[in-house]
Amino acid sequence: MEQLEFFSVPSPCIGVCSLDNKGYCNGCMRKREERYTWMDMTIVQQKRVIRLCKQRYMRKMAKQKKKVQEVEPQSRQVSLF
Repeated sequence: MEQLEFFSVPSPCIGVCSLDNKGYCNGCMRKREERYTWMDMTIVQQKRVIRLCKQRYMRKMAKQKKKVQEVEPQSRQVSLF
C-alpha cells in the first residue's frame, strides 16, 4: 500500500534545458518522458525520478573526474627539486 503524502515534490528543473549525448537534461538530469510527465506522476514516482537524477549526476561527475585524472599526469611538469 502506498503511503499518503501531503506535500508535493518540487520540480528539479533549474532552467538549463539542453540535452547531453545520452538524452538527459544537462540541468536536472531527467529523461524526456520524465520531464514531460512530471505533473502526472505520483509523489512516489517523482521521488524515484529525483533519486535517479542524483545517481545520473554522480555517475556523470565521476566520469568527468576520471577523464581529468587521466589527462592530468601527462600535463604536469616534472619537479626540478
